[in-house]
Amino acid sequence: MQTIPLYRQLADHYLNAIRCGTLKVGDRMPSVRKLMQVHGVSLSTSLQLCRHLETEGWLEARPRSGYFVRQPRRARLIPAQEPTVGKLIDPAQFVGIHERVSEIISQGQRPVKCNLARATGGPALYPHQQLRSLTVSTLRRYPELLTKPISPGGNRELKAALAKRALDCGISISAEEVVITNGCIEALNLALRAVAQAGDVIAVESPTFYGLLQVLESLGMKALEIPTSPSTGISLEALELAMRTYDNIKAVVVVPHLQNPLGSIMPEQHKQRLVALCEAQQIPLIEDDSYSTLVDGDKIPTALKHWDHSGNVIFCASVHKILAPGLRVGWILGGRWQARVNMLKYAHTRYNEELSQIVAATFILSSAYDRHLRKLRSTLAQQRERTAEAIATYFPEGTRMNTPAGGVSIWVEMPPNTSSKAVFDAALEQSILVSPGLLYSNSNRFDHFLRINCGMPYTQDLDDAMRTLGRIIQHKSHLKQHIAA
Repeated sequence: MQTIPLYRQLADHYLNAIRCGTLKVGDRMPSVRKLMQVHGVSLSTSLQLCRHLETEGWLEARPRSGYFVRQPRRARLIPAQEPTVGKLIDPAQFVGIHERVSEIISQGQRPVKCNLARATGGPALYPHQQLRSLTVSTLRRYPELLTKPISPGGNRELKAALAKRALDCGISISAEEVVITNGCIEALNLALRAVAQAGDVIAVESPTFYGLLQVLESLGMKALEIPTSPSTGISLEALELAMRTYDNIKAVVVVPHLQNPLGSIMPEQHKQRLVALCEAQQIPLIEDDSYSTLVDGDKIPTALKHWDHSGNVIFCASVHKILAPGLRVGWILGGRWQARVNMLKYAHTRYNEELSQIVAATFILSSAYDRHLRKLRSTLAQQRERTAEAIATYFPEGTRMNTPAGGVSIWVEMPPNTSSKAVFDAALEQSILVSPGLLYSNSNRFDHFLRINCGMPYTQDLDDAMRTLGRIIQHKSHLKQHIAA
């Protein structure tokens, strides 16, 4: 396993000091000579440390004075707007999103030089060599694995590993309660089919992941979009209003941590209130926990399921974003619908193949898993800072942004009236793929937004692509304003 260079380890140490306020904007960084003395490192390492923080935008060099803490450009951007709580999308106005999504995804299938549309980290961020070795050793241990019947409900080793890891987010369960699925998207499918049927109304965050809107459409269900804050998640006031307004809401679906696409994280009190509200109204609460392990820091946020005492929360998750995008391994806790989830899983797709499950279980139970997560979060934080700084540097005046405390994406608000579809088309002509905001709602309220990936290593090619994208947005926003005038 590749180790983090010493200068990067020390740079992270001083970056944490800047972030927590120990070193403030304008403070002088310890001199290169002082760094050598304090940490017992060479002149080269000390210089690399300072130059790395300077490149990342956290320090500025002043002639004959040394390095000083500076405010990154991204910090000067206005945060994204909070939602208007009093206005809900009527589910009667529901229009299909399949055609829109399919068109954009089809256009984006061609090879591009820079893919900013994905919602995963770069391949190098994942432990591919270890997983490859584990795959080979697993087939040696179980030579008949691919030819024998599959274990009902999922591999026992993986179910036990996931039950043990669930303790980290405040969930206490038995391994038998875990049902293995084909990624989190199948878990969401099962959860929705367990509690609702065609024609029913499902309350979702707005904006929300377009894949969920596709699932709802495929099941014949109607999405009721609830305004969602880029900071604190779904508006409880708007959700309560929706519950008073509509008497046929059959479920609420939320991503409490690093919501896709906003990147918001629900405060603890907010999560408790949400669980209590849904319980009081006897409306099932479906929790998508795809991203919580990517939240900055070593503590995994507490799941909504932690406060569930009646089985009203259905918990869905996967290892897709955190261990390997190529492993379509997800899981679901069905709550009081456990028996129905088991039946639907068997009727829908039968049981998952076990090779990937055993490989995932072996790695998750090893100490290498925690080391991988720490390295993954640290690297993503650095890449996110670089990407956010590039957005603040290259995108035109009027751009707004919240930098999330974790994850692989940044939700960017372009200047008003800028069409994300027009930007998508123009960027694709330059071999740059972006994720336009119009995908994330059945309305056009987010057409002037983009979701930008920050999971790829920040190379010169990526910087060039961000600069080009900024020019495209500048041109499209000016063009729109000129036409409007």
